[in-house]
Amino acid sequence: VQLQASGGGLVQPGGSLRLSCVASGSIYSIGVMGWYRQAPGKQRELVATIGSSGNTNYPDSVKGRFTISRDNIKNTVFLQMNSLQPEDTGVYYCNADVKRGRYVPHYVVWGQGTQVTVSS
Repeated sequence: VQLQASGGGLVQPGGSLRLSCVASGSIYSIGVMGWYRQAPGKQRELVATIGSSGNTNYPDSVKGRFTISRDNIKNTVFLQMNSLQPEDTGVYYCNADVKRGRYVPHYVVWGQGTQVTVSS
C-alpha cells in the first residue's frame, strides 16, 4: 500500500491551499487517516485526523482554519487550509491506518510529504 500526497506549494499569508493524499495498492479497509507536518528543526506534529465514519480531530493551532475530509470510495484524504500563516510552513505528511485483508493486522502507512511554504 502506498500513499501519494500532492497540492503543496508557495502561498502568501492569508492564502489557501488544498492537499490531497491517495492510497493505492491492495487495500481491504482504511481506518483513521491523518495529516502531520514538520517544520525545519522541529518535531513532526499532528495537523488533523479523520476516522472512517467522519469524526475529526484538530489541535488548537489549526482549529477553525483547516478542514480535513475524505472520500472512502477513492481512498483519498484532503486537507483544506485557509488563512495560512508563516508558522504553517513545513513538509506535510499524510498517513493511513490500513488493513490488507479481513483477518490480518492493520498497520500505518505514510506518504512521501509535500512542501507548504507560507511567505510574502
